[in-house]
Amino acid sequence: MASNSSREVFIQGLTHAGRPFRPSDWAERLAGVMSQFRPGGIQPGSHLSYSPWCVPTTIEGVKCVIVHRDLREAEPMAWDFCMNFARDNDLRVVDPAASGS
Repeated sequence: MASNSSREVFIQGLTHAGRPFRPSDWAERLAGVMSQFRPGGIQPGSHLSYSPWCVPTTIEGVKCVIVHRDLREAEPMAWDFCMNFARDNDLRVVDPAASGS
């Protein structure tokens, strides 16, 4: 059985040059914008919590956003928004499925 991490992509708050991305709350902002995209669709009050498909976190002292692949299947444009955000800001994207982990 595949691990859950194979269904997730990690956008790290580090540029490819190794510099921390600013502003420091970028992960919470991105996840906040994505809060409406969730299983079962938008519901009253859903803007008050993060979507399980796009969650901000800190891993080993680095701000990250965990983006679940179900987002791509349910809302391809929302997935593209997240991936384009990472690309446009030169952020590292770690895909465990691509590395064979």
